[in-house]
Amino acid sequence: MRGQDRSVADGVAGVLEAARAGVRRLTPDEAAAAARAGALLVDTRTESQRAAQGEVPGAIVIDRTVLEWRLDPASGFAIPEAAGHDVQVIVLCRQGYSSSLAAASLRAVGLHRATDVVGGVEAWIEAGLPIGTGPADVRT
Repeated sequence: MRGQDRSVADGVAGVLEAARAGVRRLTPDEAAAAARAGALLVDTRTESQRAAQGEVPGAIVIDRTVLEWRLDPASGFAIPEAAGHDVQVIVLCRQGYSSSLAAASLRAVGLHRATDVVGGVEAWIEAGLPIGTGPADVRT
């Protein structure tokens, strides 16, 4: 804990540790297999990151600022694929850090199967999984 205020996490490292506690994160190969089996693969990378690294085929791109609203089926703003709180959501980011925080936020709104990919898209590429040039399936 930071300082004397026990309600404050130990910086971003503490928040990240809490977000990952008790969660089974997926390897890129596991994420690809889960997506083939019907899991919802969600890419939260910025447009410039996607332009530099490529698009993940089959992933839905959702900006982090609206992620919870687009995936919580009770929000009134959910995408059609967010059919219920039991949907398996796998979040991807560039390196697997912000995706852990995003998945924790999704679990907090009731998407109890939300997780992310260890190492993010960088690990996806290193694993030799497909990367495309687009167009991306961007949801606003």
